[in-house]
Amino acid sequence: MNKFALTIHGGAGTILKKNMTQEREASYRKGLEEALKAGYDLLEKGASALEAVLAATVSLEDNALFNAGKGSVFTNDGRQEMDASIMDGKTLMAGAVAAVRNIRNPVQLAYAVMTKSPHVLLIGKGAEEFAGQNGIKTEPDEYFFSQFRYDQLKKMQASGKAALDHNVSADDKASSSETTADRKFGTVGAAACDRYGNIAAATSTGGMTNKQWGRVGDSSIIGSGTYANNKTCAISCTGYGEMFIRAVAAYDVSCLMEYKGITLQDAMNVVVNDKLVKLEGDGGMIGVDATGNAAMLFNSEGMYRGIKNSDGLNEVGIYRELLK
Repeated sequence: MNKFALTIHGGAGTILKKNMTQEREASYRKGLEEALKAGYDLLEKGASALEAVLAATVSLEDNALFNAGKGSVFTNDGRQEMDASIMDGKTLMAGAVAAVRNIRNPVQLAYAVMTKSPHVLLIGKGAEEFAGQNGIKTEPDEYFFSQFRYDQLKKMQASGKAALDHNVSADDKASSSETTADRKFGTVGAAACDRYGNIAAATSTGGMTNKQWGRVGDSSIIGSGTYANNKTCAISCTGYGEMFIRAVAAYDVSCLMEYKGITLQDAMNVVVNDKLVKLEGDGGMIGVDATGNAAMLFNSEGMYRGIKNSDGLNEVGIYRELLK
């Protein structure tokens, strides 16, 4: 039996312990542990890597702490536009959606695009129409509302800029009902290897606060935010999407493994700590290979992350050190 493993992330950026209360840290830890359990329990029962990454990502989308699904940030017009993707390393099949609204779990819609359409990427109204035809659950605007996210939007509108939610400065003033320790950080994803040696990855995000013009980041772009190939690796990225698109970050890890013959850890290190740094690309990624090895790398102050495997490893982390 192949070693199986699941790794997840909930965003990377300026995440500092000094700005985190014990209660907030415990909430993030619990959210990560719940997502790990959702995916790993399936792997343990013999389910596929694809099923595991879908379950783990749905769990993170349903948690308002993270900038995906329920916790998605506001666009310039005061709503949410969400992106997601999923890829099967066994078949190289993939599905993705961009700029969708009112979809409870965008990753499930991406999975439907992969399994129920001849396409890879659907956007906006067309993707929402496809969702309706395939029974994908929707929610009213109120489901996605939080006062903190709304206050964050108003601040960014006043500045005339868009912002990555996970890079809000710790020195910025919070709303009257929040402290700087309550800064919520974003993009979520999972990568898994099952007991049969098949791998998969998924990514989901609410994007940038105050984004305009239908901006889409790397999370819905196969090869940039998500990639999976049984021959090499499965990767899910989080960070400054434009830089990850320019670097074709997820696929670049696969290329380094395939053409240079280097390990998952070493390939991810080249991309995260060299290539992305040179592009001023802040963020990180998680990954697995088909033998059950896993890695979690980031060049920012922190990354919400977790890993669990059949060798007994079971950890979650937030800052540069793992929480034991």
